[in-house]
Amino acid sequence: MRTLEGLIVVVTGGTQGLGEEIARRAAQHHAAGIVICGRGQENGTRVAAEIGESGCPTLYVPADLSSVDDCRAVIRAADERFGRVDGLVNCAATTDRGSVYDTTPELWDRIMAINLRAPFFLMQEAALVMRREGRGGTVVNIGSINARGGQPNLTPYSTAKGALSTLTLNAANVLAPDHIRVNCINVGWMITPNEDTVQRKEGNPANWLELADARMPMGRILRPDDVAGLVMWFLSPESAMMSGGIIDFDHSKIVGTYG
Repeated sequence: MRTLEGLIVVVTGGTQGLGEEIARRAAQHHAAGIVICGRGQENGTRVAAEIGESGCPTLYVPADLSSVDDCRAVIRAADERFGRVDGLVNCAATTDRGSVYDTTPELWDRIMAINLRAPFFLMQEAALVMRREGRGGTVVNIGSINARGGQPNLTPYSTAKGALSTLTLNAANVLAPDHIRVNCINVGWMITPNEDTVQRKEGNPANWLELADARMPMGRILRPDDVAGLVMWFLSPESAMMSGGIIDFDHSKIVGTYG
């Protein structure tokens, strides 16, 4: 598993859930350095230390990605520490609920800032570094199957993820001359610590995951490990000829259940 050997990878939201799994998997695939960011400093410091102990230098950057300055600071910290950025995974997101009926301007703006504006300015900053170094690079945007329409209580979230798909296509076209590839994974229903919290908060039983797994045609909903494997492929030279790809990584839509 040396598909990322020599590469410097930035993973937003890398302090927990899917982002953490992606960061850990990148280290297993022999990345030369990893940068993670997030608001939870205690968790971020722990994750970075654990990955570092495995032999992959890892930097944690505290960041609130609703701030454009913090977005830029993440990439600049990676550049200062490692001298370049080869891969960016835009994984951080908020899944705060809101429908057409009850979404406030404040909720709308916050979701757009974190789920759409942040990936753009992170990508912009990373692309400038990649172009400067002349080595090419790759961006992986973590989208959602909700981009195809979405749950009734995820209107702004679904809208942001739909726009992220469009951004992926546009950026892939713009950045291609510099050999910078941009792809997107529209992730289906997946278990993470945050998803468990949300499900319980919405009144679902403690065994909601067991019940959800039983309804799925493949026997379970997604796990972070499933998605991390595809991210590794997109980051690696093995996917060198693919850009502008939007992959629906989901099978729950077969039975009409969007997570």
